Amino acid sequence: MKKSNYNDAFIGNKNITASFSKYGELIRLYYPLPDYRQYSDFFHVGVKINDSNIIYLHYDVNNTYNQYYNEKSNVLNTEIENAYFKLKVKQTDCVMLNQDVVLKKYTFKNDNTIDLAVKFLVHSSVISSYNNMAGGMIENNALIQYSHNFTCAIFSKENLYKYQLNDVDRSISSGEIFDKDYIGMSKDSAISYDLGTLKPGEEREFTLIMYFKYNEGNMKDVVDKITKLKRINVNKEIEKIDKYWNKYLVDHDTLKLKKDGTDFMNKLINVYNRTILFMPLLLNEKTGALTASLEVDEERDKCGKYAYCWPRDAIMMYNKLDHLNFGEWTEKFYSVFLKETQCKNGMWEQRFFSDGRLAPCWGYQVDETAIVVWEAYEHYKLKEKRTGKKDKKFLKDNLKMLESAMKFLEKYIDNVLGKEEKDDLVRIELEQKYNYKDRDEIYKHPSYDIWEENEGIHLYSLSSIFGAFSAMINIYSELSECFENNRLKQDDIILCKARYENYLREIKKYILDNLVDNNRKVLLRNKTDRLTDISLLGSVIPFGVFEPEEKIITNTVEQINMTIRTYLGGYLRFQDDRYIGGNNPWIIATAWMGMYYKKIGDKVKANECLEFIVNSANPLGILPEQSNSDLNRTWVIGLGWSHAMFIGMLID
Repeated sequence: MKKSNYNDAFIGNKNITASFSKYGELIRLYYPLPDYRQYSDFFHVGVKINDSNIIYLHYDVNNTYNQYYNEKSNVLNTEIENAYFKLKVKQTDCVMLNQDVVLKKYTFKNDNTIDLAVKFLVHSSVISSYNNMAGGMIENNALIQYSHNFTCAIFSKENLYKYQLNDVDRSISSGEIFDKDYIGMSKDSAISYDLGTLKPGEEREFTLIMYFKYNEGNMKDVVDKITKLKRINVNKEIEKIDKYWNKYLVDHDTLKLKKDGTDFMNKLINVYNRTILFMPLLLNEKTGALTASLEVDEERDKCGKYAYCWPRDAIMMYNKLDHLNFGEWTEKFYSVFLKETQCKNGMWEQRFFSDGRLAPCWGYQVDETAIVVWEAYEHYKLKEKRTGKKDKKFLKDNLKMLESAMKFLEKYIDNVLGKEEKDDLVRIELEQKYNYKDRDEIYKHPSYDIWEENEGIHLYSLSSIFGAFSAMINIYSELSECFENNRLKQDDIILCKARYENYLREIKKYILDNLVDNNRKVLLRNKTDRLTDISLLGSVIPFGVFEPEEKIITNTVEQINMTIRTYLGGYLRFQDDRYIGGNNPWIIATAWMGMYYKKIGDKVKANECLEFIVNSANPLGILPEQSNSDLNRTWVIGLGWSHAMFIGMLID
């Protein structure tokens, strides 16, 4: 079944991340990692009222919807009212804290003047493939759907009314299901519960429990777990979940934003709170990796997929989230994920699964390596500012990794500057004859730009390398005294710092000689075209190649405003951007511009950018990757980088 490209709401714990539509439909459920494995093909619930056919809660012409979170929590509510039968339903979805369990609580109220006999139906289809076929069985009054390495049990404290394991599509629309078999090879099955007759004004609560188990144990373990979970007090569990997320928000609310009575500030605080509550749902706690977003395009109809960890994206997220007490995860990301994924030549590949396994890639981006070095010093500085103490252990523990990255960056820059040593004749012949590149010499291969569309030499990439050299000089200055008894290391540090200082001068000179349009007196994004690009600002923020009010920067900003600013105040990534239809302003691009304006003290223009970002959030306070020009439809709702750049607008 083809899935919607739009996730509107999210719930989860450290193992489960689930998304919902604005109509309360469970769209995706990832377990045991935020990027692997996607369990649900579809999960539909509905009711049969009196003699009606099934009325799906997530879709019916007579239904109206209102969706919201419990205040300061990841407990999601969807209110559904069926105008024909005048049945009100409040659906509450959340994930237990220390168990791999999704709770789906329903409160039904009869607002009609007649009795309503209600049957509740679940139609669940799981992902099944040739190499991991799924089946279903009824055991312990539960529907158990399973494959070789994955099991989900769907049940309630109440007894099943009916079930159907096979050929559900032929009968589900009537709301009447039946099957004689207790086990079947079908990947989609249905169960139903008789909720009895609701008198006018009467309410009835019903809870559906979904228990997940991955890659261990046997069916007996699952059956035993079902028995234990039937004993839980659902309302108390929801209270626990609420309290946990309320405390989580308090622990990470470092900015202490105050309401001022305006609708805009209310919206802004909503986005701020949702940022804090949303980001842990993208986190792999074992490695510290952050996925870019929950997946939106499994079939790759529109993009190359999003549920991966790009080192650069995660670094940019942590650079802002550090200000919200996420520093322990930044350090986990360095100590575990980055150390495990660094190549022998010192670089990082384009993207990974959050457990550190290499994901499908189509090239490399040199800025992903440079930014690791840059952020190490940024994290160190911020931690000192926040605690008053210098955490040299963090720098020292990661020094070997950072030095390896620097060796790769030196080779890359030497190649750009034409300073590399001559290759032996055999290697040159192989490269010319077979277009062959040894992996150790990948730095000679053109790098993709920040947007992963163009290969070549890019201003943003060079700026990030400039930032890495500058950061490493400072890191060595901080650690020099740690090697006072190691004369060889001291001498090496002195030589490295001098070499890096020279690289800083050479990179800036190269940019001025090769990446400037001398007619317009503006910066160029690469050596092959003249398109204006928001990433030109990377030379100022965050990498500091130029000062924000240098003439070439003010000229470039003017050019940006003339070419890629939309009439609503948001900014495109670059001219002639064709991605997802093109001409859509991006949150990160608009925030980048807003941070520039903040840096030069232009509060009016900075606030215009901030207003566009806040107004682009969905009603729950979740930010997309990009907005259509009328803000009516967005792409990739729930992009971690967008939320991080929003925080950057509040702190920088």
